[in-house]
Amino acid sequence: MAQDEHKEGIKGMANPGRYGIERVAYWLMRLSGLGLLAYFIGHIYETSNILRGRVGWNEFLELTQTTEGHIVLAIVIAMCVFHTVNGIRVMLGHGGVGVGKPARPDYPYDPASQNYRHKIGIYSAIILAAIAMMYGLAVMFGE
Repeated sequence: MAQDEHKEGIKGMANPGRYGIERVAYWLMRLSGLGLLAYFIGHIYETSNILRGRVGWNEFLELTQTTEGHIVLAIVIAMCVFHTVNGIRVMLGHGGVGVGKPARPDYPYDPASQNYRHKIGIYSAIILAAIAMMYGLAVMFGE
């Protein structure tokens, strides 16, 4: 059996089934970070339209007052909440909060940092992001 048969490439790296919810949190953190960066650049462009005066500002603002604009803003709200809550979880983990006691790495290795406390943190970040997105949608669409 050739060694290349065991390599899955990007598909294996993106597979959440192998590593569980931690891999999902890893991908959501990266995707939300890139999404927030794209939103930040777009927001700077949007706010620079104020230099065109009141008419130019109102014309550009009408783009965000559409159904698609509201959906994009709701996704931005969800990305922001998830990125914040998961980032706090990661910072606490790096600070040693909630990772448990270190132990000798015997096979099968079960990392102490991937315990139920951090899984609860990941699920909490996802649930809070969903709640914030639903609230944003309710406000923008008037319930």
